[in-house]
Amino acid sequence: MKGKVYLVGAGPGDYKLITLKGMDCIKIADVIVYDRLVNRTLLKNARKDCEFIYVGKKSSNHTKTQDEINDIIAHKAKEGKIVTRLKGGDPYVFGRGGEEGEYLREREIDFEVVPGITSAIGGLCYAGIPITHRDYASSFHVITGHLKDEDKELDWESLAKLNGTLVFLMGIANLNKIATSLIENGKDKTTPTALINWATTQNQKVVEGTLENIHEIALKEKIESPTLIVVGEVVKLRKHLNFFESKPLFGKSVVVTRSRAQSSKLVDKIMNLGGNPIEFPTIKIEEIKPNEALDREIERLSQYSYIIFTSENGVKIFFDRLFELNYDSRKLGNIKIIAIGPATSKALRERGIAADIIPKRFVGEAVVEELQEILSKEDRILIPRASEARPYLVKKLSEICGVVECKTYRTVKGEGNKEEILELLNEDKINYVTFTSSSTVKNFVEIIGKENLDKLKNTKIISIGPITSNTIKDFGLNVYKEAEEYTIDGIIKALI
Repeated sequence: MKGKVYLVGAGPGDYKLITLKGMDCIKIADVIVYDRLVNRTLLKNARKDCEFIYVGKKSSNHTKTQDEINDIIAHKAKEGKIVTRLKGGDPYVFGRGGEEGEYLREREIDFEVVPGITSAIGGLCYAGIPITHRDYASSFHVITGHLKDEDKELDWESLAKLNGTLVFLMGIANLNKIATSLIENGKDKTTPTALINWATTQNQKVVEGTLENIHEIALKEKIESPTLIVVGEVVKLRKHLNFFESKPLFGKSVVVTRSRAQSSKLVDKIMNLGGNPIEFPTIKIEEIKPNEALDREIERLSQYSYIIFTSENGVKIFFDRLFELNYDSRKLGNIKIIAIGPATSKALRERGIAADIIPKRFVGEAVVEELQEILSKEDRILIPRASEARPYLVKKLSEICGVVECKTYRTVKGEGNKEEILELLNEDKINYVTFTSSSTVKNFVEIIGKENLDKLKNTKIISIGPITSNTIKDFGLNVYKEAEEYTIDGIIKALI
């Protein structure tokens, strides 16, 4: 098989700013070679068997030299592999993409370039600074702040005469020289200037000043790489156009304790609100296999008058097995379906089933309240759910009619990084911790250790509902807010 290399621009930082074609290249790759400024969230879209090679470069600190990077992508392609070379921004805007393309062409290796949004434009946009504006700038100029040959100089005289927006990339280490050189060559020292650090990410920080004082401000604010330098009148518009930093969760770090497979919705919503989600999976869903009990109950579904689904996981596992046994939804016949919560109801609808009953409160107590007036002793109920679920539902309904609990999955301890989370807690860099079940609470405590619970004293804890809140309190922790609606959307409302 002939290999191929895709030189892909990953955009300026926000992972959603990658192009559709760029995402396709991630999904088909055998090998992904990625830079320091590439959002790691993008890597989640790769195949499970994909090989990842980090070649990040920071000023004066290179994991790999450019020659080594060229050799890696060429070598992997010669092995017949699809190589996606992920680069921050656009491959051809100071991204060395042209050099990599030349290297591949010289070795007759097939390659394709996928453009990306350059930080020179996207980064300014997220800072509330339009790179052009009819009243302020009719042109823009993107300049490297770090020349290949340090003995060479930029044409400062020509640059100082330009009336358009000047954007310097990779220039924070040379900020004083850039500002001084422009002033010495005739640029007005009061020209508005901005620095955009970690543009388009939840860590974005923007400082404003003039050419005369921007270096002093940068030192005071401890601005480091990666930072964009913007010089021009358009900087004045930031106070009117700054949408990103106005988002309700901007700059807030929120720990998500759901299983990695289930966390995407919550993570996505936090990101869309400007927050920084920190995934710390405390649980992992394990389907019980083989499951003779489930197979047996599926075979005799006609004996049941009700099925109660308590979670998306329960729905997925039940229907996956139903179809594996060569049945479909018709097997449910005239059975009444009960779903706890909108997410469970949605999972059923995706399989062509509309729940007959969805209690207003998403807990077992509400199900009992709904059913106790309509059940008779002749009814039979099937409840496929987690092995460690609370006994309340089965116990109460069994007092009225026949109930069969079928354990289809178990929640086990996840693989959250203890050292990372403790370091962030020690540095007071976590604003919120979210818990979506009692299991997430218990496993969180087990992973970080009870001896470290005092580190949560400055962190606000958000609970999905009363059952989870009680578990939080059992460990001596305070619940900052409890979701009014016991859902992911309820947690988001509590956060904002």
